[in-house]
Amino acid sequence: MAKKELIFDEIIRELNAGNYYPIYYLMGEESYFIDKIADYITDNILTEEEKEFNLRVVYGMDTDISTVINSAKRYPMMSKYQIVVVKEAQSLKNVDELVFYLQKPQNSTILVLCHKHGLLDKRKKLSAEIEKKGILFESKKIKEAQLPVFISSYLKQRSVDIEPKAGAMLADFVGTDLSRLTGELEKLIITLPSGQSRVTPDLIEKNIGISKDYNTFELRNALLEKDVLKANKIIKYFEENPKTNPIQMTLSLLFSFFSNLMLAYYAPEKSEQGVAGMLGLRTPWQAKDYISAMRKFSGVKVMEIIGEIRYADAKSKGVGNISMSDGDILRELVFKILH
Repeated sequence: MAKKELIFDEIIRELNAGNYYPIYYLMGEESYFIDKIADYITDNILTEEEKEFNLRVVYGMDTDISTVINSAKRYPMMSKYQIVVVKEAQSLKNVDELVFYLQKPQNSTILVLCHKHGLLDKRKKLSAEIEKKGILFESKKIKEAQLPVFISSYLKQRSVDIEPKAGAMLADFVGTDLSRLTGELEKLIITLPSGQSRVTPDLIEKNIGISKDYNTFELRNALLEKDVLKANKIIKYFEENPKTNPIQMTLSLLFSFFSNLMLAYYAPEKSEQGVAGMLGLRTPWQAKDYISAMRKFSGVKVMEIIGEIRYADAKSKGVGNISMSDGDILRELVFKILH
């Protein structure tokens, strides 16, 4: 596999095996993976004694490309490697000058550039040089549909299991902020009762503050089951607990689900595997809810629902709405979804 195709897990695996490259250019919208790779390099390659003379961390706003290159050209002191990390590398000016350094990089230097919230222009010569000599990694935002698998995988690495409902509750509540999500997962690991290695909805409710019975996951299930009473009970709970259940979060999750459901209708094959492939889900079992929903809602109805969610979102922000509360907006939306 070409180096430029390495994904996060493969980069960590190669680092763990002691396979290092002269440059790691880490870029993209998801800060979590950028930080994890940079932290792994700074924490694991050098000993504490070696770090004193061979680890340098600078910030793009406070340095210049000449200083970075000169640092990279140095030889390590009483160590096989030296590490130079440039954080906030998106602020580093004239970064294209790295091309000249990369024509003959210092093999005893591991140069790490952390370019957040943006991308290096892949049409430029610098990108090609990085791909030839090292790692050009794009850290992409994880999709909401991929969160349950991310949660499960993260916990599995710590020898902890999680019930599917508990994972869905956490994913719906936290969303795609992976730094916050992993923080909540660490909290759950620490608070697991002695001898227990499985996260349950009860543990989520107790330690994260999400009701196991009244949450967006259960609201979505109520809509799929067309259970009017259950849906309205959940909305009443949301109305009484607005801080933990803001309407924008609820609408965003409903919009995401029904938008994916609309895409599912275009899957060439309506099996779990076909729908999972269409939606970019990592495992076929995640497609079960969409398969079930396609039996309950027609494609035309789903298009109407998406429009109603947009309309509800506008009303929640005061557009065309003088007196309706958030609870009233959700109740009206649920009525329109189910009728």
